[in-house]
Amino acid sequence: MPITSSAKKALRVASKKKIFNTRRSHAMEGAVKSIKKLITAKKIKEAEKKLPEVYTAIDKAIKTKFIKKNAGARYKSRITLFLNKAKVEK
Repeated sequence: MPITSSAKKALRVASKKKIFNTRRSHAMEGAVKSIKKLITAKKIKEAEKKLPEVYTAIDKAIKTKFIKKNAGARYKSRITLFLNKAKVEK
């Protein structure tokens, strides 16, 4: 347990941050997982409609500094590439 007042505050801040980070993490991972399921199930039209939601989730994660800017760009790029490959195979 923290003893000094600054350590106590750091614990409070970290616990609040953990809640927000967990929420952001679940939102982003859930969005990515759902679009990947749609693509593997060959539901391309639905996946295309879901793509802006995934981009929004990733952008919010970047904005809140949950993930870094280039990591977010990489996520977006790979999802789009996955979708485009599925379109060509169709």
